[in-house]
Amino acid sequence: MVQAGGAVCHAAWGSEGEDEDDGRVDRGRGPAGLTLATAIKQNPVLAHYDTTLVDGAPLSETLTRFRRDPPIEYTNRVVSVTPQTLQFLEGTLGVQLDHARMQPYDGVYVSDGVSNVALDLAREEMLYMVEILNVQSSLWAKLAETESSAGANGLHLVDQCKVESIESSSPDGDPTAWPLVKLSNGDSYKTRLLVGADGFNSPVRRFAKLNSRGWAYDTFGLVATLKLDTAHRGPVHKLRGWQRFLKTGPIAHLPLPGDNATLVWSTSGGELSQLLMDMDPELFPHMINAAFVLDQADMDYYFDQLAQAKAQQQEQSTRRGNTTAMLIEDIRARINDKWDNLRDESEIDENFPPQVRAVVPNTRARFPLKLSHADKYVTDRVALVGDAAHTTHPLAGQGLNMGQHDVEQLSRALERATLRGLDIGSLLALEPFWAHSYPFNDERLNLADRVHKIYHTDALPVVAMRSAGLSLISHLDPVKNMILGTLTGGAK
Repeated sequence: MVQAGGAVCHAAWGSEGEDEDDGRVDRGRGPAGLTLATAIKQNPVLAHYDTTLVDGAPLSETLTRFRRDPPIEYTNRVVSVTPQTLQFLEGTLGVQLDHARMQPYDGVYVSDGVSNVALDLAREEMLYMVEILNVQSSLWAKLAETESSAGANGLHLVDQCKVESIESSSPDGDPTAWPLVKLSNGDSYKTRLLVGADGFNSPVRRFAKLNSRGWAYDTFGLVATLKLDTAHRGPVHKLRGWQRFLKTGPIAHLPLPGDNATLVWSTSGGELSQLLMDMDPELFPHMINAAFVLDQADMDYYFDQLAQAKAQQQEQSTRRGNTTAMLIEDIRARINDKWDNLRDESEIDENFPPQVRAVVPNTRARFPLKLSHADKYVTDRVALVGDAAHTTHPLAGQGLNMGQHDVEQLSRALERATLRGLDIGSLLALEPFWAHSYPFNDERLNLADRVHKIYHTDALPVVAMRSAGLSLISHLDPVKNMILGTLTGGAK
């Protein structure tokens, strides 16, 4: 949050909870709050505002450790960062990301798992794969540097502390009164501007009575860090991401440095995602390979075999062991048959991702998918950014970028308001932010939602129409460029 004389940003990193036993990972813990605090203190027009960032997680310990001694293996929370977002972070804010742990890539090969029609979206350094901890730790390092030089009245980083209550400071409920925020450590702040970067279940949004609309998809996303078999592939002229739309949901395989990659596999309902979570670690890499190469009928057969083995509780260990060995052998044979029927061996590298040889232990995790969008991002004394304002399906890789765009637009609105002598907590100051960010985010939310619904079926008329559309787009450069522009945040 940003306190009196400035603003209080409630980031609530981790406040929505995490279910370790279920293998779920909280996707709401983005860096929007850290970015906003950095943007305020790096802007010479805004830097004089007394700024407080409140977060429930041990940011100092977690992010400092990652910055100083990052793990050997890549973490499973990885995002696609657009050139526009990267320019904002590094160019505008002066944040130094760890480029050794980032991977630019030159496009995405998208295919329909039912009809096998494909679209190759190619652009040099189209997107960058970056661990969220890389972004967060880099922002934290910049803030820590700023805090040490700003003095006691400049910047306050309050971690391992939760917001106990938010209420109006006016006894008669004046909407323009400054919010009063009480923290679990006993401190309280009466703030000119309260910014909620506190996730889907935003307490700040509830306090401000800002309505949010949307729906759950009855779909789970599963993430993991992959090790690739690159020994048998030819020279790599370009790095690309891979996405295939199966009947049960899309699977994406995106590059990280070296022989590493990150996986996002979305599946309908909780049962199938739990089956993937429980799958034998030896079998799981082969199932990923199968999902990118084999037909939907093959995948249905494999899932049916696994479900039957899981149902046989009394013979679980023996039954599962036999099923694992049988399926691995069968997957290898069917993939080899598929490749043997290609006209040219070069089609393997052109149409299929590198084979997965292993999954890094303890990186499989799942999370429920939903769409939500607040009707407004602002009211008197309050603004929302990131997941507090909107959540989206990860198939287009836009969640973090939309949150960073929010912060960029909000900081610009606060700068203009300050230069004009306005109260930065007033609607007059805040509404230009909402007016710029809402249509930008709405376009991306609608794109992800429509693609999810169009590809979430194997009904023949829908498959025929979407396949014809995909084939047409692949021959229309203006349309491809429009899609690329949306995915890259407007980069040329």
